[in-house]
Amino acid sequence: MYARLVALLIFVFAWPAFAQLGADPKPLIERYYQDHPGKGKLAKHWEPIPIQRYWDPKDFYQPPTTISGEVGREQCVACHQAVTAGFVHAWKNSTHARLDEIRALPDSDVRAYKKRKLAEVEANLVRQGLLPEGAHLKEVGCIDCHGGVGKQTIRHDQDLKLPDRAACGTCHVEQFAQAEAEKEQTWPQNQWPKGHPSHAVDWKANVENDIWAGMAEREIAQGCDMCHYQQNKCDGCHTRHSFSAAEARQPEACATCHNGADHNEFENYLLSKHGTVYQTHKAQWNFEAPLKDALTKGGYTAPTCQLCHFEYQGEYTHNLVRKVRWAFNPTPQIADNLDHPWFKERQEAWVVTCSNCHSPRFARTYLETADRGTIAGLKVEQEAKQVVQALYDEGLLVGQKTNRPAPPAPVQDAPGGFFQLFWAKGNNPSRVERIYADMWEHDLIKLYKGLFHMNPGGFTYTEGWSPLLRDYTEIMDEATRLRAKAKAQQANLRLPGLASLDLRLPLGAALLVGGLWVIRRKP
Repeated sequence: MYARLVALLIFVFAWPAFAQLGADPKPLIERYYQDHPGKGKLAKHWEPIPIQRYWDPKDFYQPPTTISGEVGREQCVACHQAVTAGFVHAWKNSTHARLDEIRALPDSDVRAYKKRKLAEVEANLVRQGLLPEGAHLKEVGCIDCHGGVGKQTIRHDQDLKLPDRAACGTCHVEQFAQAEAEKEQTWPQNQWPKGHPSHAVDWKANVENDIWAGMAEREIAQGCDMCHYQQNKCDGCHTRHSFSAAEARQPEACATCHNGADHNEFENYLLSKHGTVYQTHKAQWNFEAPLKDALTKGGYTAPTCQLCHFEYQGEYTHNLVRKVRWAFNPTPQIADNLDHPWFKERQEAWVVTCSNCHSPRFARTYLETADRGTIAGLKVEQEAKQVVQALYDEGLLVGQKTNRPAPPAPVQDAPGGFFQLFWAKGNNPSRVERIYADMWEHDLIKLYKGLFHMNPGGFTYTEGWSPLLRDYTEIMDEATRLRAKAKAQQANLRLPGLASLDLRLPLGAALLVGGLWVIRRKP
């Protein structure tokens, strides 16, 4: 019964991905713009700097005024061949510039599926009135993306735009709808807000993060934008101007963002047995094959990021969150609810994925092992959290009563908070807080990511469990020192009063005795 209910909910949530096939994308595009956060709810705390026009073109991009007047399709190519030859070279070798070659592909070619995709795009454009009935696209040129589909000329200094997700969605309706469907994900106990975490709301997560909005160093803060812009554009995965599907199917396409201290998926993948097979055999793999045919026509002998994360019960789409369980940050709210049917169904969906290469028993056993390993790390982190919170509540952190500046608005002060990884002033954060921030944001997540990406060194020793215990040890050691210091200071406050009392009694007695002796000796 529950399985049928889940299937129904999945259909409802994924419905836009299917309903928009061959349909008018305008309602989807309108909703995209209505839902887009722009500067977000913390807008009053920050102002965009020039580079951000490229990460959020919807809100910040303005055409350059260096070139004025009306330009046509041929002029775009001729001019940019001279000034930005790399752009033109990438485009000329792309599917966009070679549509006739796609139409001529024999059905035996692994890329033949693109003929159907192209026919869908053309049918969508006909329905939108952007392509005459019975006509074929000659190419997808500069103006189609930077001015509007089907336009022959634009005013360079007025009409030029940087394509956003909706611009790509005008042609690629199916993929756009699938990606937008990620926004419908709802966690059963509200562990995350609706739609989180996903590429479809990553810009919102960025601009509505309090320390990102509060930082004075905007050039540093925009480093977050360089990954958290997938909600705005598609070129994070499909690099402009080639927009190659084959490139986007390779793990390196994910590496720019999915690396480093708090989400080191790429490193864990490469250093796993899966990654070893990929690196040693990828020359024989055909990345032109669609993901659904990767193991047959593509010749894959191990999974890639895309093969695992785009798949759900045998279907491959641009909705990547239908199997999400732990998300990006293990928490007790997730760990305590893993027996809930919502989580169980998603675990079984992972078993189906892993069973493309492994036995279901192995897959289920490893997933349960990874769950338990993550819970073990979470237990260590939570114990340290309680210690740091108690030090803060009792005012025992170094400098807490004398040299603890408030963090920048709208950030609220808290011990070991996320803001303390990106801001420091005086004794905020104190050493023990910084250690704890590293512990929950880096060590625990590395442990969890290493476990689920099957990188033994990554979770056992090098990056996960061992650093987690190192930081735990330092926190406990520092807590013991701070409490001993506080206890000694409290004792010292009492010592002067006691000492003066002890001295006054014998001194008074001596003076009394001496006075009586002097009196008695007087004649």
